[in-house]
Amino acid sequence: MSKILIVSTSADEMNGHKTGLWFEEFAAPFNLFKEAGHDVTVVSVKGGDVPIDKASMVKEILPKFQEARRALHDTTPLADVDAASFDAVYFPGGHGAVVDFPNNPLVAGAIEAMVKKDGIVASVCHGPAAFAHVTIDGKPFVSGRQINGFTDEEEKSTGLEDKVPFLLETTLRGEGATFLTSDAGKEFAVIDGNVITGQNPASSEAVAKLVIAKLATV
Repeated sequence: MSKILIVSTSADEMNGHKTGLWFEEFAAPFNLFKEAGHDVTVVSVKGGDVPIDKASMVKEILPKFQEARRALHDTTPLADVDAASFDAVYFPGGHGAVVDFPNNPLVAGAIEAMVKKDGIVASVCHGPAAFAHVTIDGKPFVSGRQINGFTDEEEKSTGLEDKVPFLLETTLRGEGATFLTSDAGKEFAVIDGNVITGQNPASSEAVAKLVIAKLATV
C-alpha cells in the first residue's frame, strides 16, 4: 500500500466567475486509488470545505462518489501535512486551480518534495497550473518534460478565456514543457518518468490508472 496525497483548490471565484474544484477529476481517481488499496489523504490549499464547480455536479455521477463527496468536507490545510511522507501527489483541476495553485509556495513545496524523493507527481486538466512558475534547482519544473493539461483550444471553447489569469498550455510551453495534445474533450494522458498528466476531465481515470501502475513498480 502506498500513500497518495490529493491536493484540491480552495478558490471559489475566478475574476468574478464562480468556480472551484471539478468534482469528477477528484472523485474518479479517489475511488480508483482506494479500490487499489492505497492510503489516500485529501487536503486543500486553505483547508475546510472544498468549493466545487456546480457545473461538475451532475446527478448521474453522485451515487458512486458519495465517499469522495464526504472527503471534501472539512479538509486539512496543505500546510499541515508533510508532503515528503507520501509516495505520490495528485492535483485535480477545476478553474479554481489556476487561481490558487500557481505562485503558491506550499504547492511548489509539495512538488519539490516528490521530486527529491523520486515520488510521483500527477495532475489533470487545470491541475497542472500547480506546475506554473515552479523551479527546482534553478530550473523550471516542466522544462524538458512531456506533459499535457487543458489546452488553449479547450479553454477557448469554455467561453472563459477572458476570465482565466493565464492560458495553461501557453504558459507551460513558455517554461520549456513539451506540451502534448489530443483532440479536444478526448481522453489523453501522458507519462514522463514520474510525472503523469491528463488533458481534461475525460482523462481523470486514465491518469489515476497510470499512477496506480507506476506505484506498483516502485
